[in-house]
Amino acid sequence: MKTAALILSLAAAAPALAMTQEDLLQASLLPGWRMESGHHMAGLSLELAPGWKTYWRRPGEAGIPPVFDWSGSENVAAVKVHWPSPVMFHTNGMQTVGYKGGVVLPLEVVPKVAGQPVHLKARVDMGICNDICMPAEVTVSADLDPAGGGQDGIRAALKARPASGGQGGGQGGVGRVSCRVEPIPDGLRLTATVEIGAQGPDEAVVIEPADPAIWVSDGVYSRAGGMLTAVSELVAPGGVPFALDRSALRLTVLGGARAVEIDGCPAP
Repeated sequence: MKTAALILSLAAAAPALAMTQEDLLQASLLPGWRMESGHHMAGLSLELAPGWKTYWRRPGEAGIPPVFDWSGSENVAAVKVHWPSPVMFHTNGMQTVGYKGGVVLPLEVVPKVAGQPVHLKARVDMGICNDICMPAEVTVSADLDPAGGGQDGIRAALKARPASGGQGGGQGGVGRVSCRVEPIPDGLRLTATVEIGAQGPDEAVVIEPADPAIWVSDGVYSRAGGMLTAVSELVAPGGVPFALDRSALRLTVLGGARAVEIDGCPAP
């Protein structure tokens, strides 16, 4: 709901910057390696100037998620982005989720024809922020040789992905998980409760419905012993009623050095 206004504020802030995008952001494509499955693991390296940050796939009310365009690629059927664990930022009373200083995003590339050459081209629209924010656009491309390169950075980013919490299965230190849903005038209020040990001083639970068009408010978080609770409001475009698929909900618990990701959230 706030995205259009935020984009305008980003655009308005950009002329005030004394530095150009090139001073603040450097992007490159790490060629990676060919996987046993026939897929290819590459990486998008984003290096930011000191103090600058960019956003995660679900960046919070005040952030803008990266948007990827692979249309200039050759022999590419699909690309899956593997997201390393992000951190929560608090700026002027707003919560955002992302990466400070830079990040490597592993890219799992599915070729149309296995065993044939793959050329990956990515255009990425994103937001970068320090005291002010600005929109950024980068374009990178590379031939994905089976031997590749830049493997250390990609492998480190893969290891930094959130741990799997399952549905109360005990992995990632997660026990019981439940979500209570209540109607509000223009959508739903969701109260998620996760049994998990304290993750750090700045705990948060990011709620992701299957439909990315559904707006999710910043959460209100509380802890009682081993139970972490998050309350957020969910609103569909136009404020129309919608059915929430609990099995497709994703909860990501932040607060420690590594996040925990939980797929599915049953009723209490």
